[in-house]
Amino acid sequence: MEPCGGGGRLAELRREAAEYYRGHRVPQRVEEALNALFPLCPADLYGALANYFSTFSKAPVICKLAGRKVLDGVGKPTLEVEIHCTVKNYEKRICSAIMSSHSHVPENASPEIKEGDEKERSDTVATAVEWVNESLNMMLRDLKPTDQCEVDKMLGEYFRKKVEEKKEIQKEEEAAAAPLSCAPSAVALSGGKKAAKPGKKMSSTERTIPPAEPIEPVLCGSLAIGGTSLAVAKAGATINHIPLYLHIALLKYNQLQDSPKEMTLPRPMITLLNCEKFSPAKLQLVKEVMLIPPAQLSLKQGIERVLDVQKEVMRLLEPAGKVPSPQLADNKKGKAPNTGKKAPPPPLKRVSHLGCLITGWDNLEQPLLLMQTACNNIGLELGTDMYLAINCAAHELMDYVKGKYEILTGTFKSPDEMVDVYVELINKFPSIIALVDPLRKEDRQQWNNICCALGSKCYLIAEDAATNISKLKIDQSMNVPMCSGVVLKYINQTKVSDLIEFTGLLDGQRHITILGSPDGESSDDSLVDLAVGLGARFIKLGGLSRGERVTKYNRLLAIEEELAKNRTLRFEANFEFTDFAEETQPEKELSDVIPPPAQDSLPPQLSQPALQVHSLPAHLPNNNTLT
Repeated sequence: MEPCGGGGRLAELRREAAEYYRGHRVPQRVEEALNALFPLCPADLYGALANYFSTFSKAPVICKLAGRKVLDGVGKPTLEVEIHCTVKNYEKRICSAIMSSHSHVPENASPEIKEGDEKERSDTVATAVEWVNESLNMMLRDLKPTDQCEVDKMLGEYFRKKVEEKKEIQKEEEAAAAPLSCAPSAVALSGGKKAAKPGKKMSSTERTIPPAEPIEPVLCGSLAIGGTSLAVAKAGATINHIPLYLHIALLKYNQLQDSPKEMTLPRPMITLLNCEKFSPAKLQLVKEVMLIPPAQLSLKQGIERVLDVQKEVMRLLEPAGKVPSPQLADNKKGKAPNTGKKAPPPPLKRVSHLGCLITGWDNLEQPLLLMQTACNNIGLELGTDMYLAINCAAHELMDYVKGKYEILTGTFKSPDEMVDVYVELINKFPSIIALVDPLRKEDRQQWNNICCALGSKCYLIAEDAATNISKLKIDQSMNVPMCSGVVLKYINQTKVSDLIEFTGLLDGQRHITILGSPDGESSDDSLVDLAVGLGARFIKLGGLSRGERVTKYNRLLAIEEELAKNRTLRFEANFEFTDFAEETQPEKELSDVIPPPAQDSLPPQLSQPALQVHSLPAHLPNNNTLT
């Protein structure tokens, strides 16, 4: 027989259970579920019940972060961050993000500098893994992955504390080392070609060249901040059952529920040639020759057209003596070829880390004539059916002894002369609609001049000047020269909120946004979703080779197909340029070195009235007469 007290205890448990379930409205919800599902008669009844009740479950929260060392597309170490959440009382791996790496070491750096950079990269990845697995893992526990702003705020505060700790350590080390040595040390100018020797007399021209700004130091471990922020954004999109690009768009425009009615896709800048600056060939000025499909084509059609051009370029470069040159252009017009000119060097049979063919040239016109000839051979016309963009990477060309850019081996141009070079280039090849880094960011007066001279004809884009997005965001201003737009890269301590805030600033100042892939690209295709969600005008992913780059083009095509299917895809009508010469207020004198703008003000070029916008004409003349 059951003890007397047993029945009372059982009755008490029943009352507690009934109160517990009634308090959570379980009987009411069960009745609602049964009434709602019976008319539907679902084939998987328990699956339908599970889906119904899952809408009342608690929101997932972060329970674990896992960091690990992985390899990027060029075999260099980088960071992967995994997000685990508590979902319906179980720990579940939600997603992961792999950071791309970026190096400021120039291509012609010495083996010692490259070796030091590799060691620094290895150290920063190891530190980032430690941060993720220990400090950040504890700090972000129990936070919702959908609360991107709160997560990024905490990441930013953590990073600032690490910066302050680093500064305190450096002060202690400097104080300890000060009595030991008072001799000044010679510091090489990184990013430039040559530094002046101590004691060498400088010319008056050299003194007018603004010195190279010091490279912003990268805190060891900073990859953990960017990697965690991106991983949390991907987790938030996964939890909300929406694609990452839509999640980013909702974050940017503060739309909590309604999806955007229309979205545009960034136009790709597809690299076809990587012009080796340090090959035996003479041309130094061009780093990348890129193709931009016309705006009226879909992305799929544009990429297919670029592939056709690439195939023809490969055919032209394969046999010796088939490379187009100024002689070819003259011969096409019925003139006898000038046999006194030296034939261009053969291409280098290698594929760049950018996913394109590495070539070398003796003058600026040769790669452009190659593009023109390839397009003509397949029935396309540059300036109508396809456009060109040139990445000049001019910051790598400055000879600080002469105070000039070395555009060809042994040929030097001052910053003012560089403006004339580009004006002549665009006049000869009006199919070029974008110049990336035509000058160093320090040559601000010349940026003003080139924008006034060419701003209504093509985009003048700063890439090297806008690498450290976090610093630009902290300053609350755009510490970049006058330009049409900037290339943003998601690297180091950059957070998703930084990109959202800075692209909003660019939109407000009528600058175009270009999302660009760093040198050490990874297989993570999140950059494409970021570009689409942020509303970038262009995306710069490199060439149509190498898996880590092709996967991003495939993601871009998949998004286009999805938006077209949902009828939310909007096409841009045409390329539009800004006529800087139409500004109503005169520019300030910028011949001296310009200090960074104050935090409560914007640079002069950003405080001007609205600029006149020019659309690209429907047809551009195709002038191949060279002098």
